[in-house]
Amino acid sequence: MEKPGNLHLVSDATGETVNSVARAVLSQFRDVEPVEHAWTLVRTRGHMDKVIAGIEAFPGPVLYTLINETLRGRLTDACRRIGVPAISVLDPVMHALVSYFDVATVGRPGLQHEMDAEYFSRIEAMNFAMAHDDGQQLSGLPEADVVLTGVSRTSKTPTCIYLANRGIRAANVPLVPGVPAPAELVDLKGPLVVGLTKDPMRLVQVRKNRLRLLTERDDGSAYADLEAVKQEVAEARRLCSSKGWPTLDVTRRSIEETAAAIMTLLARHRRQASP
Repeated sequence: MEKPGNLHLVSDATGETVNSVARAVLSQFRDVEPVEHAWTLVRTRGHMDKVIAGIEAFPGPVLYTLINETLRGRLTDACRRIGVPAISVLDPVMHALVSYFDVATVGRPGLQHEMDAEYFSRIEAMNFAMAHDDGQQLSGLPEADVVLTGVSRTSKTPTCIYLANRGIRAANVPLVPGVPAPAELVDLKGPLVVGLTKDPMRLVQVRKNRLRLLTERDDGSAYADLEAVKQEVAEARRLCSSKGWPTLDVTRRSIEETAAAIMTLLARHRRQASP
């Protein structure tokens, strides 16, 4: 039987980092779904007292990202008294980098969330992705860092959104069967163009589900016909091959994995483009 439990996530900022670490770690365990207690923007003694009271009421492991030494000390002392582990998720990385670079840390909570140039770059990239989604504003493609192309339902839009959140200006252009690829894409110079493809069988399943959601029935159109989809995927692959565009099979990739592969290709593309 699954052992019930609590997990406390304590942060002096938005909690995004500690939450991501918790997600990554918990994914490695089967049938472990603790009740999560999120404590964010913990920057005062009074707030920490509330956190400690919560841990006392619902004992469980504590993952934390705290900069202030006084608050860290109060939390770890309380956890020791309550008898639950308290783990600072950033300390091992921080200590290793301090030792290697021989520099001191800034020691200011929430620094990664300040509205600096990088923040505004991400906002600009997000606006760009939305404006150039699904073949819109083809004239703006030369301004992109990455242009994704491929047949329908190959996760082009969500991948662009993910890339934009990393500050990468991404556009996407669909390849429609029976319609020539737009010249703005075919003749594009400068940006990295990546073709996304998917196993035809899986693509048919996704498209049938899409049709049912839109029309509440499968109308048997070529859009979800296996032979037609096979031909459609093959034509898209031939186009990418003829243009020398790298292709990624997203059949078994998450959006994050696809984006990571694209960022690797982009780094290589930029190195090759450098004088």
